[in-house]
Amino acid sequence: MNSGDTAWVLMASALVLLMTIPGLAFFYGGLVRRKNVLSILMQCFIIVCVISLQWVLFGYSLAFGPDFHGLIGNLDWAGLSGVGAAPNPDYAKTIPHSVFMIFQAMFAIITPALIIGAYAERVKFPAFLLFTLLWATFVYDPLAHWVWGTGGWLKAMGGLDFAGGIVVHVSSGISALILALLLGKRVGYNHKPIRPHNLPFTVLGAALLWFGWFGFNAGSALAADGLAANAFVTTHTATAAAGLTWALIEWWHNGTPTILGAATGPPAVSSTR
Repeated sequence: MNSGDTAWVLMASALVLLMTIPGLAFFYGGLVRRKNVLSILMQCFIIVCVISLQWVLFGYSLAFGPDFHGLIGNLDWAGLSGVGAAPNPDYAKTIPHSVFMIFQAMFAIITPALIIGAYAERVKFPAFLLFTLLWATFVYDPLAHWVWGTGGWLKAMGGLDFAGGIVVHVSSGISALILALLLGKRVGYNHKPIRPHNLPFTVLGAALLWFGWFGFNAGSALAADGLAANAFVTTHTATAAAGLTWALIEWWHNGTPTILGAATGPPAVSSTR
């Protein structure tokens, strides 16, 4: 094992957690109406709690456990059985298996949290809770195994997903679109404005997402090496370019740039990598 790699991936795990709470919580919380900000904060916080437990109990085993016909992991690692201090060479040779597990847990947490924007202000807590648990189990975990798990059919075909472009962002984006279509238009849509209630919250959330993305992307190298450094530099440069580009386009179209545009551009662009 390499102590430097282990320390970096542990720090990266904490950075990715920071993206969900408080990063995404403040980002989405500032964009909704005042009466709904606490529900957004609650949803992000509870997702961390629920998915953390789901991941430890059986989610990690379904996503990364020993393969079952290329479709799903079996339950050999349920309850983290066999997931300890020794490295697992199938996933990371220089860090403990438990460190790889907790790093991947942060990806499993933030992915359903990204979907919140599609149903913000429109779903009751019990429905949100049930949807989150079922979606993580029947969508995220199998997809993670297909793309990242040893024996996954997409991975066997040569699929490459360095830091969640498919598993995290494509899955959450498509799911959010489907969910928004199923829920239909918001009450009052195109009849009355629905303005963000607290732009400083949104800017704070965007800044925390920017900060956390260094762990999300550079941490995916699973080592403190040149690949991590390249991902770090690329992440920062792309995010900075996105913020400036959005502001310039808005300035050109509307005659003035806004902090809402400058703050929402970087998370959208840097997440696609």
